[in-house]
Amino acid sequence: MVFIFNINERALNKNAHFTFTLLSLSQTIKNIFIILITRIDPVLQTPMYIFLNNFSLLEICYVTVTIPRMLMNLLTQKGNISLVACAAQMCFVLMFGGSECLFLTAMAYDLYVAICNPLPYPLVMNHKVYVQLAIAAWVVAVPAIIGQTCQICSLLFCGSYIIYHLFCDFPPILKLACGDTFLNEITVYVVTMVFIMVPYLLTIVSYGKIIANILKISSASGKAKAFYTCSSHLIVVVLFYGTAIITHLQPKTNQSEGNGKVISLFYM
Repeated sequence: MVFIFNINERALNKNAHFTFTLLSLSQTIKNIFIILITRIDPVLQTPMYIFLNNFSLLEICYVTVTIPRMLMNLLTQKGNISLVACAAQMCFVLMFGGSECLFLTAMAYDLYVAICNPLPYPLVMNHKVYVQLAIAAWVVAVPAIIGQTCQICSLLFCGSYIIYHLFCDFPPILKLACGDTFLNEITVYVVTMVFIMVPYLLTIVSYGKIIANILKISSASGKAKAFYTCSSHLIVVVLFYGTAIITHLQPKTNQSEGNGKVISLFYM
């Protein structure tokens, strides 16, 4: 069985694809530099940079499983992909996406402890805790995503095999399945709630306490410094969670093929 990516979509033309590819490559180079710098600089050999290293590595992996296939499709104007390759891409994309949710939550908790409880911070967030959180973020989502991928790929597909998306993902693949997919959609919603909504709510709780604590700071410079510390992480949280929630929790009947492509660019 062979699926075909819809390349010539007006919502995202060839120039937009190439522009996004260049941006993604620059993002990968930036992440490589982050990993090298935090490894080489003795000043940065502290447990807190374990999250930063892992997050940069995760971003590199996420781009690697999506951009090369997209670029090849553009260069050849052929979007053919086998069911096995599609399943593999979907599995890795969702595993890395789930890990990113967990890493963002762990980083939000780290910021919460650093800002709200600075004195016991070295004891609460010691090297062992960092390593355990990092390992958990990498492996917790793996069994659920593999099981979900196998369930989706075991469905019967008939009629059109055209994928109206930039890469293989649950929503566009489910739209190609024959028969009743209600049970599969429910399973997708459950997995989404566990690995997107729960981490998202925990992140919101952490930031609620962080903001409440920052507002108690008397000096304006202290408030500005605290907000600056959280700003980059908060921007990533808003962009990633916002677009991921829209993509995976939107009802099947309301999903727009063109909008789905554009929205997916943000969390890619």
